[in-house]
Amino acid sequence: MPSPGRIALIAAVISAAAAATAGTPSEGSTAGGLTAARPAAVSPEQVRFVWPVPGLAHVVRPFDLPAEPWLAGHRGVDLAAPAGSAVLAPEAGTVAFNGWIVDRHVLVIRHGELSSTLEPVLSSLTLGQLVTRGQAVGLVADGEAWHCDGCLHWGVRRGQQYIDPTLLAEPRPRAVLKR
Repeated sequence: MPSPGRIALIAAVISAAAAATAGTPSEGSTAGGLTAARPAAVSPEQVRFVWPVPGLAHVVRPFDLPAEPWLAGHRGVDLAAPAGSAVLAPEAGTVAFNGWIVDRHVLVIRHGELSSTLEPVLSSLTLGQLVTRGQAVGLVADGEAWHCDGCLHWGVRRGQQYIDPTLLAEPRPRAVLKR
């Protein structure tokens, strides 16, 4: 398990790479980093993504946006997905990045004003390639477990703000209350 400092460094590198592909910064962004303000509620018309893993998705680590951009947190969700599992495009879009960042393969797909980051993913897609909703875009990489074994990390950003991907995906997981 990487140290908290290393996790923060990796998050900063991924953020910088994603920011380089994000286009115009959103209002409220800071000069050197991403905003950590909680995004406005996601409207129902934005709920259009499919889960990037086949079948019923199981969240093994939830979204946890930190109070400040430089603090540790979890800017996405980890979904159970053993190495070699198919990775699906959550929505139609354009490949904005496909390659190594620090110690793992990362695939970034831009969906209009939103971007999905999927990691660790081995993919043969090329920069600028169009993908369709639900299209197989790669495989969960083996031997690149950077913070969980057998998982796919899925992050979503709108401009400079991180969004909880579970708010965008259909079908949404049901809450189960225990007695």
